[in-house]
Amino acid sequence: MADPSSYRPRPGEIPDSPGVYRFRDEHRRVIYVGKAKSLRQRLANYFQDLANLHPRTRTMVTTAASVEWTVVSTEVEALQLEYSWIKEFDPRFNVKYRDDKSYPYLAVTMNEEFPRVQVMRGHKKKGVRYFGPYGHAWAIRDTVDLLLRVFPVRTCSAGVFKNAARTGRPCLLGYIGKCSAPCVERISPEDHRELAEEFCDFMAGRTGTYLRRLERQMADAAEEMEYERAARLRDDIGALKKAMEKSAVVLADATDADLIAVAEDELEAAVQIFHVRGGRVRGQRGWVTDKVEEITTGALVEHALQQLYGEETGDAVPKEVLVPALPDPVEPVQQWLTERRGSGVSLRIPQRGDKKALMATVERNAQQALVLHKTKRASDLTTRSRALEEIAEALDLDSAPLRIECYDISHLQGDDVVASMVVFEDGLARKSEYRRFQIKGFAGQDDVRSMHEVITRRFRRYLAEKERTGEWADGQDADTAGPGVGDVASDGRPPADGRVVPDDGEALMDGPALKDDDGRPKRFAYPPQLVVVDGGQPQVAAAQRALDELGIDDIAVCGLAKRLEEVWLPGDDDPVVLPRTSEGLYLLQRVRDEAHRFAITYQRVKRAKRFRSSPLDDVPGLGETRKQALIKHFGSVKKLRAATIDQICEVPGIGRKTAETVAVALARATPAAPAVNTATGEIMEDEDGAPETTTDAPGEPVTAGTPDERRGQER
Repeated sequence: MADPSSYRPRPGEIPDSPGVYRFRDEHRRVIYVGKAKSLRQRLANYFQDLANLHPRTRTMVTTAASVEWTVVSTEVEALQLEYSWIKEFDPRFNVKYRDDKSYPYLAVTMNEEFPRVQVMRGHKKKGVRYFGPYGHAWAIRDTVDLLLRVFPVRTCSAGVFKNAARTGRPCLLGYIGKCSAPCVERISPEDHRELAEEFCDFMAGRTGTYLRRLERQMADAAEEMEYERAARLRDDIGALKKAMEKSAVVLADATDADLIAVAEDELEAAVQIFHVRGGRVRGQRGWVTDKVEEITTGALVEHALQQLYGEETGDAVPKEVLVPALPDPVEPVQQWLTERRGSGVSLRIPQRGDKKALMATVERNAQQALVLHKTKRASDLTTRSRALEEIAEALDLDSAPLRIECYDISHLQGDDVVASMVVFEDGLARKSEYRRFQIKGFAGQDDVRSMHEVITRRFRRYLAEKERTGEWADGQDADTAGPGVGDVASDGRPPADGRVVPDDGEALMDGPALKDDDGRPKRFAYPPQLVVVDGGQPQVAAAQRALDELGIDDIAVCGLAKRLEEVWLPGDDDPVVLPRTSEGLYLLQRVRDEAHRFAITYQRVKRAKRFRSSPLDDVPGLGETRKQALIKHFGSVKKLRAATIDQICEVPGIGRKTAETVAVALARATPAAPAVNTATGEIMEDEDGAPETTTDAPGEPVTAGTPDERRGQER
């Protein structure tokens, strides 16, 4: 590890002008390339106290052994030189977008005597017109098959073309009218090239001209009573319209634009691009990158623009590029794009209308691409093994934690407090082992106390299971305490054998749970090697205290704090800081995020059930059909509460005994709180002048605050 002060340039050596700089390691390999408006100010940021640097930047400057720079005259030149050097040296600490797939293009080889339409991948060739990229090659072939009715351009390979020319017989497409057969001179090279130009014009979005021309020809043929020709033209028009429908109109003003969206977390970023030509989405592509340097969204956008347009010129660079955040500064990037295109390019953030709505769609695609990439990455055995080894080394464990359990607490301003337990085995989620808990040992909001309760309940069950199966070690005492308060099955009912178990939630999503010898599912039979809690020192201390009270000393505990992604250990005043590029940190984050998702999903379900609850739910023997009959007959629970037993008996299906039970249950129930109009503050009243709850949907009372405000209050 190098000391940055050993290669720091002397004061005054670095010019105060635009330029590009390179950091090299001890083997003279370029490890980072950057540009700056002022080289002196930018490089000074790297040579400061290491404690003040971001972890990724600190790693870069301690890996480097020298720095050098090149002065340029403008920021645009700096941008161009930076892109060239990144392509040339492939520095390990620069953002490098890697394609999550190889995208196929529809290509027309205008550089050949007889242009050919085909599917192409990889680097673009000079003299070839490209359309796309498309998500799948079959989508290109379907489009071409429709268009060949109207534009019968050559699609065969060079070998097939030469063989047909040698034998004087065209291929099958020539016989069925989907190729003009230039191989046997049915069409001249000039006419065939003109046909290819028309095909390119149609694919570029200039569709109206050809449709109108065909419609005129169809009308003329019908007027001249050439009905067979008119029918063929009708079918051609239908084929063109069907091909156009495959790319829906998204912008009514026939705009040519590229929309770029970014989805990112602390370690990775996904970029999605929609290519819109003539108001239609003509293609889509995406990249994923590791964030190996400290970088803003605007800088990610700048790198994406370099990757996207670095090799493009002319119309391949659209008139308008819409992005989620602008590079800083934006002027050099916009000038560089203008130079690549040869005319003005607008680089901006969409604020309203169709373009903003389409940008939201691109952002959703970017989020999905990032989630998919994370799933694929987590499924890689080598990566998972390395992650578990890094966790074991960082936490000083005796072996890799093959089973990890993570716990999180969720509530809405202290109401409906719940907890989740998720399980990862060998680095993969084991959803059949997920559990969820209701916190009922106390009322109110106390994450630390809630965490202590959940850990206690979970490992009491583990000890009870261990005692039941006779797995106790010599001299070990069993904790025979019963299940925690509030444990219920996923359907709200206790199991048939009378035991009370925690909510299973999504427990059976991935298949049946393991079974005991008596056929009952094992719930807490297996201990983890590592318990992870969502939180910092207080939550970690509570979890460790719970294990200590139960006499369990062979399970490691740690916490992952959200703000700085620090790993906390029991009794330590300082956190363990894992590198941002660490696979171990990535796995801990994924475990923590899954526990948070599972907890907040359960909390929302409970809240929704509470809002839809009714005093009639507690009446024994009263099913859903008769409850609806009562409400329909009286109009509201308030009026039902005021009714006499004889009046209740008038409802079809309600006998006197049931009516008495309903009357008693409603008399004991507390009337619902009045609903409040959140806009005016007034209490909503019914026709009798008494306040009564209102609903947005059947059985769902109105609650204060907007949906965004309510989501913001969730933990």
